[in-house]
Amino acid sequence: MDDEVTVYGPDERPTNPQKFATFEEIREFPRELQAEFRKAGFPGPSQIQSYTWPLGLGGKDVIGIAATGSGKTLAFLLPAFVEMANTGFRPGNSGPGLLVMSPTRELVQQTEIEANRFGRCLGMRSVAMYGGAPKRDQMSQYRMGCHCIVACPGRLNDFLEGGQVHLDAVMKLVLDEADRMLDMGFEPQIRKILQRVPRRRHTLFFTATWPREVRKLASEILHNPYKVMIGNRDVLKGNQDIIQTVRVVGEYDKNRAMTDLLHEAGLMRSDSHGKALVFANTKRMCEQLSQSLYRSGCPCSSIHGDKDQIQRDEALNGLKNGRIKVLVATDVAARGLDIKGVGLVVNFDPANNTEDYVHRIGRTGRAGAKGYAITFLTRGDASKARGIIEVMERTKQEIPRELQDLCRSAGGGARGNDRWGRGKGGRDRDRSRSRGKDRGGKSGAGAFGGYDRGFGGGSFDRGGGGGYNNIGHPALGGRSAGYAGGFGDPSGGFGSPACGGAAYGGPPPGGGYGCGMGGGSFRGGGGISGGFSDVNHIPLGKGGGRSRSRDGRRY
Repeated sequence: MDDEVTVYGPDERPTNPQKFATFEEIREFPRELQAEFRKAGFPGPSQIQSYTWPLGLGGKDVIGIAATGSGKTLAFLLPAFVEMANTGFRPGNSGPGLLVMSPTRELVQQTEIEANRFGRCLGMRSVAMYGGAPKRDQMSQYRMGCHCIVACPGRLNDFLEGGQVHLDAVMKLVLDEADRMLDMGFEPQIRKILQRVPRRRHTLFFTATWPREVRKLASEILHNPYKVMIGNRDVLKGNQDIIQTVRVVGEYDKNRAMTDLLHEAGLMRSDSHGKALVFANTKRMCEQLSQSLYRSGCPCSSIHGDKDQIQRDEALNGLKNGRIKVLVATDVAARGLDIKGVGLVVNFDPANNTEDYVHRIGRTGRAGAKGYAITFLTRGDASKARGIIEVMERTKQEIPRELQDLCRSAGGGARGNDRWGRGKGGRDRDRSRSRGKDRGGKSGAGAFGGYDRGFGGGSFDRGGGGGYNNIGHPALGGRSAGYAGGFGDPSGGFGSPACGGAAYGGPPPGGGYGCGMGGGSFRGGGGISGGFSDVNHIPLGKGGGRSRSRDGRRY
């Protein structure tokens, strides 16, 4: 939890605001709402709630800047619900009293669930509007009368242009994850929607980051706002309740490393109680990885942009109710999702920038729970190591030696100008072997039980002993018994030591990747025989090494 909290007044000077430390002292919240807090088991307001509720209940425009998973949803919903209940607001032809805009359909759905959960006791009805679902159903709910609309800007703008939805009665306006909406190019739609909302309104503006473009939009739509900043949001910082680990793996060993990790976590079993989110950078890789894990016996599914809403809902509900244990996703799921029991986030592919990395790992360790985030990096990802190290350092995480070496190999000793902090120094070609150090031993108490800081000791799910020796890049140190020999030697075979081949070198004497599957070097073309297909290493026939070429051509 971030201990640093700063509240600025409309004059941009720090102020000493009112703060709610307990639910019971909030007299504006009726008994029915207090009962919902007790039913939910909340010990007290989160930091963002403690400072924004007094301002929101007082009718002040608010800018809330806090990390994901900090309780922002209730921070903006409850002041609006309480005011509408107290004033006897009744929805009619003029539309709802509260409008919430969010960037993704998953976040819209999540917000609608929370709105109905805590608003129903006050007689509040909420409707979600988002793309990928039938407009007919959403309009049917709207016509029944609603106090709150939670919407993606694109779908809401479609309804407004068609004259199907009216916003003339909106007294409370909320922009949630405003930075993400701007990143996704929603600013034109947002501005069109704002033209339909009354100028005399109460506006709440929530964001996880505070870049220049977000500040500009906030300055145009809010009136004398108070700004509540949880932590130093000028620098990207992960949730301190998340233990971050990086494993350096071979380019062609990621699938096996993923399977090993899920075995270690106990998530390959259908009776496991754990849940994991796995992120891939492309829709194609997301689908391939999901299918590969499913064939390996892992209860899993996937969500990405090519899935229709029914498929996405089925996958998300499967993870929520425990039918599946692993959900493979692109960044569409990186913000707003709050699924109980997700104790592990895996970056199968590293995020494209530091901001996305922080939001990905923020899917675990939510609402005070502990979580684990593990990122796979290859030598080709060396330029992204510096940004990850900076995020880990800000939360006082242990930096693995192999991650430091990878960062130096990309010239990461000097900070660059992009969001990952790339340096311009030359690549360090030293591929010296690092010794595998046994980091097993006791199982640490974590989100699943077991798993001591991502290195050794038992499974995520049940706890227990065991673990690996220096898990990670096969060229940087051997695993425990069974994978010794050539596996840890960059000049030997990448699979069994009896197979020969070269990890990064020229043509092997025979064998190659795996065991007798075909020749060729990873960086070279032209093996003695065989080759591999694009992903699953299926022999293609004679001639042409797998590498990055097929019959001498790059692909």
